[in-house]
Amino acid sequence: MTVRIHPVQLGFDRCYILQAADGAIMIDGGMPKQTANFLKALRKLSMRPEDIRLIVLTHGHWDHIGSTRGIKELTGAPVALHGRDKDWLEKSLISLPPGVTPWGRLFVSIMAIFMPLVHIDATDVDIVLDEGEFSLAAYGIPGRIIYTPGHSMGSVSVLLDTGEAFVGDLAMNKFPLCLSPGLPILAENMQQVEESWKMLLDKGAKTIYPAHGKPFSADVIRRALL
Repeated sequence: MTVRIHPVQLGFDRCYILQAADGAIMIDGGMPKQTANFLKALRKLSMRPEDIRLIVLTHGHWDHIGSTRGIKELTGAPVALHGRDKDWLEKSLISLPPGVTPWGRLFVSIMAIFMPLVHIDATDVDIVLDEGEFSLAAYGIPGRIIYTPGHSMGSVSVLLDTGEAFVGDLAMNKFPLCLSPGLPILAENMQQVEESWKMLLDKGAKTIYPAHGKPFSADVIRRALL
C-alpha cells in the first residue's frame, strides 16, 4: 500500500499528512494560530478537512500542539497523545525541555523569555496512548505508533511498514536548533532518547522525518549512537 507523505509547515513545526487510498492522518498540530494555514495546505492537496481521520501528536510541547483544537474542530478527527503528555493539551500548559548541549541550554534560556506570550487552546485527548504499540491499520495507514520517550516522557513516533519514521523532536535538522541532522539538543532524558532510537532502528526505521527540518537517512543516527 502506497502512502503519500505531505509536509505541512505550521509555524516552526513541520507537520505531516500521511495519505493512503483508505484514509489520511495528521502528525502534530503545529504552533498556535496556524489553523488557517492548515486549511490552505489542504486546499493545495485537494483534500477536505474530513479526509483526516486521526491527529497523532508526537508529544505535548507547545509548538506541536498549538493549533490542535482548531484542526480537530475542522476535521472531526480524534486526537491521540501519550498519557504522560496529555495534560499539556488538556490544561493549556506550556513547557520547555532542558538543553542537553551548551547551545541547547542557551536556546532554552532565550525561549523562556517569550513563553509568557504563548497560549494554547485546550482540547480533550480522545485516544490516550501508553507504552504499547498502536496500529494505524484502522485509519488506512500501514504503520503504527510507538512509544519513544526521551525528548519528553510522553514522546511517540509513527513508523510506517516501509521504514519511514516520523519522530517529532527525537531528532532535529533545522537552524537555529542545529546546523546538520542529528540527535536533539533538548531532552528530558538523553539516555532514554538513545534507547528509543536503538529500538526504532531495530524495528526497521530507514528514513527519518523530524518535526524541525528535512528528512534524512537513519544512518545519521546510527553514527551518532556509536
